[in-house]
Amino acid sequence: MIRAFKQSDMEQVLEIWLEASIEAHDFIGKEFWESRLVDMRDVYLPSGETCVYEEDGSIKGFASLCGNNLAALFVLPDCQRRGIGTRLMAKAKNVRDRLQLTVYKENSKAIEFYKKCGFEIIKEQIDKHTGHKEFLMGFKY
Repeated sequence: MIRAFKQSDMEQVLEIWLEASIEAHDFIGKEFWESRLVDMRDVYLPSGETCVYEEDGSIKGFASLCGNNLAALFVLPDCQRRGIGTRLMAKAKNVRDRLQLTVYKENSKAIEFYKKCGFEIIKEQIDKHTGHKEFLMGFKY
Protein backbone atom coordinates (compact mmCIF):
# COMPACT_ATOMS: atom_id res chain seq x y z
CA MET A 1 0.00 0.00 0.00
CA ILE A 2 1.11 3.55 -0.66
CA ARG A 3 0.75 6.00 2.19
CA ALA A 4 2.13 9.31 3.39
CA PHE A 5 5.59 9.34 4.95
CA LYS A 6 5.69 9.53 8.74
CA GLN A 7 8.67 10.64 10.82
CA SER A 8 8.86 7.10 12.22
CA ASP A 9 9.63 5.89 8.65
CA MET A 10 12.83 7.93 8.47
CA GLU A 11 15.39 5.20 9.20
CA GLN A 12 13.85 2.67 6.79
CA VAL A 13 13.60 5.31 4.05
CA LEU A 14 17.21 6.37 4.57
CA GLU A 15 18.35 2.74 4.40
CA ILE A 16 16.46 2.24 1.13
CA TRP A 17 17.88 5.46 -0.30
CA LEU A 18 21.45 4.54 0.62
CA GLU A 19 21.33 0.92 -0.53
CA ALA A 20 19.56 1.72 -3.80
CA SER A 21 21.79 4.75 -4.50
CA ILE A 22 24.99 2.76 -4.05
CA GLU A 23 23.74 -0.06 -6.26
CA ALA A 24 22.27 2.11 -9.04
CA HIS A 25 25.18 4.53 -9.12
CA ASP A 26 28.21 2.26 -9.00
CA PHE A 27 30.07 4.89 -11.04
CA ILE A 28 30.08 7.14 -7.94
CA GLY A 29 31.89 6.02 -4.78
CA LYS A 30 29.70 4.86 -1.91
CA GLU A 31 31.43 7.41 0.32
CA PHE A 32 29.63 10.17 -1.58
CA TRP A 33 26.21 8.66 -0.82
CA GLU A 34 27.13 8.05 2.81
CA SER A 35 28.19 11.69 3.11
CA ARG A 36 24.73 12.79 1.90
CA LEU A 37 22.73 10.93 4.58
CA VAL A 38 22.56 13.90 6.94
CA ASP A 39 21.23 16.16 4.16
CA MET A 40 18.63 13.54 3.21
CA ARG A 41 17.50 13.28 6.84
CA ASP A 42 17.59 16.96 7.76
CA VAL A 43 16.94 18.84 4.51
CA TYR A 44 15.57 16.88 1.56
CA LEU A 45 13.03 14.52 3.11
CA PRO A 46 11.54 17.13 5.48
CA SER A 47 11.16 19.65 2.63
CA GLY A 48 9.52 17.20 0.22
CA GLU A 49 6.14 15.60 -0.14
CA THR A 50 7.03 11.96 0.41
CA CYS A 51 5.02 8.76 0.20
CA VAL A 52 6.14 5.23 0.97
CA TYR A 53 5.23 1.81 -0.38
CA GLU A 54 4.62 -0.50 2.56
CA GLU A 55 4.19 -4.26 2.33
CA ASP A 56 3.88 -6.67 5.25
CA GLY A 57 4.73 -3.90 7.72
CA SER A 58 7.98 -3.00 5.97
CA ILE A 59 8.76 -0.12 3.64
CA LYS A 60 9.96 -1.34 0.24
CA GLY A 61 10.24 1.99 -1.59
CA PHE A 62 9.45 5.69 -1.55
CA ALA A 63 8.95 8.71 -3.77
CA SER A 64 9.49 12.34 -2.89
CA LEU A 65 8.19 15.42 -4.71
CA CYS A 66 9.41 18.98 -4.36
CA GLY A 67 6.97 21.07 -6.35
CA ASN A 68 6.85 19.53 -9.83
CA ASN A 69 10.21 17.85 -9.35
CA LEU A 70 10.33 14.13 -8.67
CA ALA A 71 13.29 14.48 -6.33
CA ALA A 72 13.52 10.80 -5.39
CA LEU A 73 12.05 7.45 -6.37
CA PHE A 74 13.85 4.52 -4.80
CA VAL A 75 12.98 0.86 -4.27
CA LEU A 76 14.97 -1.67 -2.28
CA PRO A 77 17.20 -3.51 -4.77
CA ASP A 78 15.79 -6.90 -3.71
CA CYS A 79 12.25 -5.64 -4.40
CA GLN A 80 12.84 -4.07 -7.80
CA ARG A 81 11.05 -5.32 -10.91
CA ARG A 82 7.88 -6.08 -8.91
CA GLY A 83 5.88 -2.99 -9.90
CA ILE A 84 6.62 -0.94 -6.79
CA GLY A 85 8.37 1.84 -8.70
CA THR A 86 5.55 1.91 -11.25
CA ARG A 87 2.97 2.27 -8.46
CA LEU A 88 4.97 5.06 -6.81
CA MET A 89 5.30 6.82 -10.17
CA ALA A 90 1.55 6.53 -10.76
CA LYS A 91 0.95 8.16 -7.38
CA ALA A 92 3.31 11.04 -8.26
CA LYS A 93 1.59 11.54 -11.62
CA ASN A 94 -1.79 11.52 -9.89
CA VAL A 95 -0.93 14.53 -7.72
CA ARG A 96 0.88 16.68 -10.35
CA ASP A 97 -0.05 17.97 -13.82
CA ARG A 98 3.56 17.76 -14.94
CA LEU A 99 6.76 16.33 -13.52
CA GLN A 100 10.44 16.62 -14.14
CA LEU A 101 13.42 14.75 -12.75
CA THR A 102 17.13 14.36 -13.18
CA VAL A 103 18.86 11.05 -13.72
CA TYR A 104 22.52 10.25 -14.27
CA LYS A 105 23.34 9.50 -17.88
CA GLU A 106 25.16 6.34 -16.76
CA ASN A 107 22.04 5.01 -15.00
CA SER A 108 20.58 3.30 -18.07
CA LYS A 109 18.09 1.15 -16.10
CA ALA A 110 16.49 4.21 -14.54
CA ILE A 111 16.42 6.07 -17.86
CA GLU A 112 14.59 3.17 -19.50
CA PHE A 113 12.14 2.99 -16.57
CA TYR A 114 11.39 6.71 -16.85
CA LYS A 115 10.93 6.45 -20.61
CA LYS A 116 8.44 3.60 -20.08
CA CYS A 117 6.61 5.90 -17.68
CA GLY A 118 6.29 8.53 -20.42
CA PHE A 119 9.22 10.80 -19.61
CA GLU A 120 11.32 12.37 -22.34
CA ILE A 121 14.84 13.75 -22.20
CA ILE A 122 14.76 17.55 -22.23
CA LYS A 123 18.46 18.27 -21.96
CA GLU A 124 21.82 17.02 -20.76
CA GLN A 125 23.58 18.84 -17.93
CA ILE A 126 26.25 18.36 -15.27
CA ASP A 127 25.30 17.48 -11.68
CA LYS A 128 26.92 20.12 -9.48
CA HIS A 129 27.46 17.67 -6.61
CA THR A 130 29.31 14.94 -8.50
CA GLY A 131 30.40 16.43 -11.83
CA HIS A 132 28.70 13.54 -13.66
CA LYS A 133 26.48 14.06 -16.70
CA GLU A 134 22.76 13.80 -16.08
CA PHE A 135 19.56 14.16 -18.06
CA LEU A 136 16.72 16.46 -17.18
CA MET A 137 13.59 14.53 -18.12
CA GLY A 138 10.00 15.69 -18.20
CA PHE A 139 6.48 14.33 -18.31
CA LYS A 140 3.36 16.24 -19.35
CA TYR A 141 -0.18 14.94 -19.68
